Amino acid sequence: MTDSILLGGGGEDYGNPQRMKLKFANRHGLIAGATGTGKTVTLQILAEGFSNAGVPVILADVKGDLSGLAKPGTEAHKLHEAFTARAEKIGFSDYSYHACPVTFWDLFGEQGHPVRTTVAEMGPLLLSRLLELSEAQEGILNIAFRLSDEEGLPLLDLKDLQALLVWIGENRDKLSLRYGNVSAASIGAIQRRLLVLENQGGAGLFGEPALDLSDLMRCDEAGKGMINILAADKLMAAPGLYSTFLLWLLSELFEELPEVGDPEKPRLVFFFDEAHLLFEDAPKALTDKVEQVARLIRSKGVGIYFITQNPADVPEDILGQLGNRVQHALRAFTAKDRKNLKLAAETYRENPRFQTGDAIREVGVGEAVTSLLEKKGVPGVVERTLIRPPSSQLGPINDQERSDFLKGSDMAGKYDRTLDRRSAYEILSQRAQASAQEAEVSEAAAEDAPQPMAREFNAARRYSGSRVSRSSSKTYRKKDSFASAMSEAVIKELKGTTGRRIVRGILGSFFKGR
Repeated sequence: MTDSILLGGGGEDYGNPQRMKLKFANRHGLIAGATGTGKTVTLQILAEGFSNAGVPVILADVKGDLSGLAKPGTEAHKLHEAFTARAEKIGFSDYSYHACPVTFWDLFGEQGHPVRTTVAEMGPLLLSRLLELSEAQEGILNIAFRLSDEEGLPLLDLKDLQALLVWIGENRDKLSLRYGNVSAASIGAIQRRLLVLENQGGAGLFGEPALDLSDLMRCDEAGKGMINILAADKLMAAPGLYSTFLLWLLSELFEELPEVGDPEKPRLVFFFDEAHLLFEDAPKALTDKVEQVARLIRSKGVGIYFITQNPADVPEDILGQLGNRVQHALRAFTAKDRKNLKLAAETYRENPRFQTGDAIREVGVGEAVTSLLEKKGVPGVVERTLIRPPSSQLGPINDQERSDFLKGSDMAGKYDRTLDRRSAYEILSQRAQASAQEAEVSEAAAEDAPQPMAREFNAARRYSGSRVSRSSSKTYRKKDSFASAMSEAVIKELKGTTGRRIVRGILGSFFKGR
């Protein structure tokens, strides 16, 4: 059947084969279960199914296991016999091994093509979440974005934002009259958070060339949807960066894609692994935005699938929008676990053949309790399901194989070299240097001009008709020497340490990053 994806089922202890209808695949979904119960394999076979149906996929490879999608499984694999036996048991008669078209991406540019966006595209809300800013600090960031637009100062990378914050600090008294209090302490706190982000490797996310979303929505020559795998094993060391990037990507898709209503199959499917990281400590404004995007983006043909250990990790308003559900085993060792298990069971349509709560607790590895949307988008009755085996390689590919895929990729060379065009950093640097040069010219002109006392002395010689006494001359020279000495001292100081401090105050951290 080309209008659906086989998830599993069959056998004496299971219900009818469970198929996800592509028509309802953009109604979003949930893959949940305790560690080691088979969530990653379920994600893998869904990605295969969407790709085979011509639907591009975006997913994050948190553990490095999903790179195996790029290679076919083999009969030499230790689970080959178990896979073929399971396929026979569930009636998967055309089961075979095959690879999927894959493009590897990596925010750090190590295990895939670099992924970048600009600071301006990220926006103040997501950037504030990424930097874990307070309300007052977020206000300063909003001022920075407003000034970027008004002053024609493009914010492309982190050094642009750092330079603009320095400029705001230098002009905070004037800006406070217009925007309210602009605190030097808040500016300093933001700068420190930017330094932390740089130390985490986040600076590589911001810059150009920025990611073209159309490169994530491609099909290969055979019509199979491209599976875009974001290397996230290293990225998980900075969970804030991981979750904020995925939220940005989702919001960009929401803003750029046109409305298509309810298509026969999704235009794109997005998998959020470790979904709990998206909502931990997230401000209500951000959670509300995610809810809004999840509710509206399905009309643009995009399906979102959250992968997490417990359904309780997903806010209730968002959980209610996830129509296709695959629930692997949940453990119930504590009172809280039992409460979560009960809540999870209550979200399914009951099956008279078994108790849903018992089934969720009892299913083994590679089994799940499933409920998929049926006619008119109505949730199906909950079923115990034996998940089908994957057709691609189970487990990661090696480093050499990954390198070969990257070299042969259509994206090779497009994003590898960073561009650094004129933006806020360069503009503010040029302004500061021009101001410094004007100051030097003014100082040189003042130094070359005759001193007032010298002009009076010369005038007295011309118009008095008599010579000025030696004693008077000495007196004037003494005063003139004092004024000249003071002037020379000021000029020397401006050219020396104090002058450098003034220039550094104007330029901020411009030369520190070079």
